[in-house]
Amino acid sequence: MSETPPMTMIPDETAYAEAVQLAVDASAAYYSDGTSTLDDDSYDRLVRGIEAYEADHPEQVLPTSPTGKVAGGAVVGDVPHTVPMLSLDNVFGAEQLVSWAASLERRLGRPVEAWSVEAKLDGLAVSARYRRGRLVQLVTRGDGVAGEDVSHNIGTIVGLPDRLAEPVTVELRGEVMMTAAQFADACDKRQAHDGTTFANPRSAAAGTLRTKDRPYVCELTFFGYGALPMDESELAARLRDLPHSQIMEWVSGQGVQTTAVTPVAGVLVSTLEEVQARVEEIAAARAELEFGIDGIVIKCDLAADQALAGFSSRAPRWAVAYKLPATEKITKLLAVEWNTGRTGIIAPRAVLEPVELDGSVVTYATLHNAADIARRGLMLGDSVTVYKAGDVIPRVEAPVVHLRTGDERPIPIPEVCPSCGDAIDSSQERWRCVRGRACRAIASIEYAAGRDQLDIEGLAVNRIKQLLDVGFITDFADLFFLTRDQLLSLERMGETSTDNLLAAFERAKGQPLSRVFCALGVRGTGRSMSRRIARHFGTMDAIRAATAEAIQEVEGIGPEKAPVVVAELIEVAPLIDKLIAAGVNMTEPGVEARDVTADEVSDLPLAGMSVVVTGAMSGSLEALSRNEMNELIERAGGKASSSVSAKTALVVAGEKAGSKRTKAESLGVRIATPEEFAELVASFL
Repeated sequence: MSETPPMTMIPDETAYAEAVQLAVDASAAYYSDGTSTLDDDSYDRLVRGIEAYEADHPEQVLPTSPTGKVAGGAVVGDVPHTVPMLSLDNVFGAEQLVSWAASLERRLGRPVEAWSVEAKLDGLAVSARYRRGRLVQLVTRGDGVAGEDVSHNIGTIVGLPDRLAEPVTVELRGEVMMTAAQFADACDKRQAHDGTTFANPRSAAAGTLRTKDRPYVCELTFFGYGALPMDESELAARLRDLPHSQIMEWVSGQGVQTTAVTPVAGVLVSTLEEVQARVEEIAAARAELEFGIDGIVIKCDLAADQALAGFSSRAPRWAVAYKLPATEKITKLLAVEWNTGRTGIIAPRAVLEPVELDGSVVTYATLHNAADIARRGLMLGDSVTVYKAGDVIPRVEAPVVHLRTGDERPIPIPEVCPSCGDAIDSSQERWRCVRGRACRAIASIEYAAGRDQLDIEGLAVNRIKQLLDVGFITDFADLFFLTRDQLLSLERMGETSTDNLLAAFERAKGQPLSRVFCALGVRGTGRSMSRRIARHFGTMDAIRAATAEAIQEVEGIGPEKAPVVVAELIEVAPLIDKLIAAGVNMTEPGVEARDVTADEVSDLPLAGMSVVVTGAMSGSLEALSRNEMNELIERAGGKASSSVSAKTALVVAGEKAGSKRTKAESLGVRIATPEEFAELVASFL
């Protein structure tokens, strides 16, 4: 996470005035219906640039400047807040957090006794007013002083009950947002109604919250983050003195949803080191959440500390937002490329105007299929939201319809296979060349022969093409039936290279089932999943006999993927039969067709452990590829993972381990050298 966040450079007074107007306009749109011209990261960079310019030119500061104002100065609504709904100041890394905490403790004149750490939800702040336990009014943040009445949404927001557990008069504050499932449902409803879709969950939530006359209803979700008294009752006196953590326990006890039910629940810690560790845990969990977060909120837990620290004009001095890198940006859709994969699937890929996203420059993004393009209403030249979380490949979410200029054009949809020119089977949403795997035979065979699959040394792409051209092979199973005379008849194929290649074929026959299964290229599986399937069933016969329900017993395979795996196995049955006839191994070493007992598994050195390998291996592990390391982990009972999180049990860190080791250290995850790990799993090497 960057300690010096980037900003928009503003060279002169004219550019400053333009930047202020752009920020004010974007903020007004953002807080009215979510249709801003800027994504969050671009807006933050712009405001930081304005702040820097104003610091250097205080005599030029405009009264309309968004700096120092709640909601960037946006004025929405006329319902006064009982207590101002302020924004939060930001920090962008551990050093800035330490500096902010030191400043706070100087103001307090003592160390902070307890810190509350919770996710910063990417939604819209609202105030929910209850009288004698009944929800009577919902008000948006607006400009922090007054907001808009959106009480027409009462009854449509999950997590915000119509009645509390106690008949109390109180104001609950929290965030209204859409989960991934709610967003998908909202997009489907809008698409059916007017042919358009929402740009992202936040804009969908903003529009839904304010619209009164929409002919369809979209569900929202509420997470509470605070409570304020609305009278001078005994409860009011109690709330004023309670620590934030106990207030949240009370809120949850009233039947209101809080993040306590999520993987990013608020926690109470006593040191900044513990704060940073929880920050890393929440950041690591971000990609798996069903709702958006854009940071972590750190605040003094004790009411006395909060009262002593006080407030600035726009933010409490006792709380701060630790911002995470942007996972969503707006950019231009320049073109769409259509490619045929090795299994014959025809998939579109978006070509984008380069944009920095989550620490890397993104030029391409996923578009699932033609039906998905139609559902989203995408056009060439559109401004589009691009989303990325964790290690997930970036994907195009939706067009930003209000930014269209009229110059956008329909996306051309192929009528024939872009690879071979044959017909397209469009009976399913995922289109496929009618030739299936035969369409990309070279790619399919090259994949099967790769180091992480059958590892056939010496079988180059040009040799595969040569074998296909002369008709000696049609798939990778045919490789095992090639004769010495056939290979010698090929151009530039001598006796030594022929014998070496035949020897490589013979070695490949003895590869474990997990690699043979991976070589098949079954859709919905890869190297890790192939290992799990092989270890679960033990033999190819057991895999082929498995029903969709039995396939679902494998970790990571759900009800949607299981039928695909079964259908794929039926499709590649002739290929499997040829492999069996050739004498290729069809069993997983050490596994007797699911006869491994629970006791045997628990005795393995890595039983139940999630293990991450990072950096260059050394010693007895030096020659192993990353996939071979993962195979070793799983043979020893562990689960190989590519990212460090709070669930990680062990990180094997070699030379130049980098950020994964750093994250492991911050989370307190056990770290082992390659030599220590080799000793731990010595019996499996």
